[in-house]
Amino acid sequence: MPEERFDCQVVSWDEAYRLERELASRIKSSGYRPDLVIAIGRGGFVPARVVCDRLLHTQLTSIRIERWGVAAHQLEKATIRFPLSVDISNMRVLVIDDVTDTGDTLSAALEYLWSLGPADVKTGVLHHKVSSRVEPDYCSEIVQRWRWIVYPWAFHEEMLGFVERVLSGNPVGMKEIRLRLRMLYGIDISEPDLSDVLEDAIFTGRAEMTAGGYVRAEV
Repeated sequence: MPEERFDCQVVSWDEAYRLERELASRIKSSGYRPDLVIAIGRGGFVPARVVCDRLLHTQLTSIRIERWGVAAHQLEKATIRFPLSVDISNMRVLVIDDVTDTGDTLSAALEYLWSLGPADVKTGVLHHKVSSRVEPDYCSEIVQRWRWIVYPWAFHEEMLGFVERVLSGNPVGMKEIRLRLRMLYGIDISEPDLSDVLEDAIFTGRAEMTAGGYVRAEV
């Protein structure tokens, strides 16, 4: 069982929609009218779509930038996997993501997009952590005390990562796994959800089921 402990916040679909509406409201009230909205994939896909809906805006596309893996595993650097597929010269651009953490993802996006010659670039996120070195133009909420945020569109994948964190070579049952998730990360997961996660953990080779319970798979 790992020594690390950090707090997590699991965001429900209802709460996510509230945050998306709040973000759209702040953008609208500022008077900013983008020509194009760009979602940062994958976390920004759903927020960007809802923001566009609330702004009555139909011009939406995306780029893919990787900075974080699942369960708070940080990658070496922010990397643009899928670049923009349209010309944004002289356009007013609005970039949407779910969260600023270190700020590296947003920084990489801004550096890349400004190189393409837009007239203006504004950024918006649901949660802005004060730990970020980049401050967005718009955010729904400011996070003063760092915590890992799990959004509903990434819940299953994130739980796979967290379950892998709490498993070891010693067999444990579902009750113990739920307890470890709660104690280490403050995550409460239902038995049906955990059952689905464990099924996929076995399917993907991350875990094994033994006579005594679940164990982390040998790498």
